[in-house]
Amino acid sequence: MTYLCLQQYWWVLISLLGALLVFLLFVQGGNSLLFSLGHSAEERRLLINSTGRKWEFTFTTLVTFGGAFFASFPLFYSTSFGGAYWLWMLILFSFVLQAVSYEFQNKLGNFLGARTFQWCLVANGIIGPLLLGGAVATFFNGSNFIVRHDNLTDSLQPVISTWANGSHGLDALLDPWNLILGFAVFFLARVLGALYIINNVHEEQIAARSHRQLLVNFITFLIFFLAFLVHTLLKDGYAYDPATGLIFMEPMKYLHNLTTLWPVAVLLLIGVVLVVIGVVRTLLQPLFLRGIWPVGIGVVLTVFSLFLLVGLNNTAFYPSTADLQSSLTIANACSSEFTLCTMAWVSLFIPFVLAYIFVAWRAIDKRRITKEEIAEDEAY
Repeated sequence: MTYLCLQQYWWVLISLLGALLVFLLFVQGGNSLLFSLGHSAEERRLLINSTGRKWEFTFTTLVTFGGAFFASFPLFYSTSFGGAYWLWMLILFSFVLQAVSYEFQNKLGNFLGARTFQWCLVANGIIGPLLLGGAVATFFNGSNFIVRHDNLTDSLQPVISTWANGSHGLDALLDPWNLILGFAVFFLARVLGALYIINNVHEEQIAARSHRQLLVNFITFLIFFLAFLVHTLLKDGYAYDPATGLIFMEPMKYLHNLTTLWPVAVLLLIGVVLVVIGVVRTLLQPLFLRGIWPVGIGVVLTVFSLFLLVGLNNTAFYPSTADLQSSLTIANACSSEFTLCTMAWVSLFIPFVLAYIFVAWRAIDKRRITKEEIAEDEAY
């Protein structure tokens, strides 16, 4: 494989991990609905044990996503995770708070009470998807950083990338389009959470409330997502000349990417159709319980396509609003050819990891969770 092929190969893997992470946010979506769906302590415990069986998958995927970015595109990792650390620290703190809340809410000696930790789960369900969506939106809208490679020769402060202001990432929340995608991801997580609970929890009242929440959150998600998608496809995008590395603004860059990379456009269309079909069928057929799967596959395909649009076809995947030429591309932000090649061999083990996850998932969800099971078995 050529160096360019390795760069594209790793961007594809990063895009797939990001897409899987968005699907697994159904855990956060379910937690954000905790008090809307669970009107009693018993019902809330049922819901917590439903999502509690899967929270490790989401957390592990988030860490893997960050680790893969660090290994394949280290300049992005040092620029974003290092410069915009307040944004990423809030995201990570909310996920750590989630893990603590699951494990300690019913432990002996919990002087804060189970309800306090349940509200912490709700907080993670809101903060996690909202800030992750806002962070991903900066791939399209840019961030306020400067990259200076000649700083490596400075023996006192050999720092390549610096943030151009003192907000260290929180300024991303001042861009309304970043917030729009953040809210789209938040409501999408709630849609996925409602669908997962319908599939996983055997309780009629909770299922009825989940259907009502599904309708409201799906309509709201569509409004935010379509607004962001149309705006992104029509706005100027960040392109670069592969011969010189010069970054420049190109009118309707992402729409051009969509028409040039037609297989990606097909994946995007299939993904959107699957999401709509899965939600509509679940709403029209109350006995249909497997809506999470067509919608989940559709979400993965849609998010995967959007990541490909922002990184391929000579596009700067992490634009700089402070200095256009500091924008990061898969060519100027990647690891060495040797590193990418070595990791490409390691990535061949990914199908075995996915197979393990599939087997573990089936073993956990052999039957729908019930109140009787929670009362009899060890539970959160």
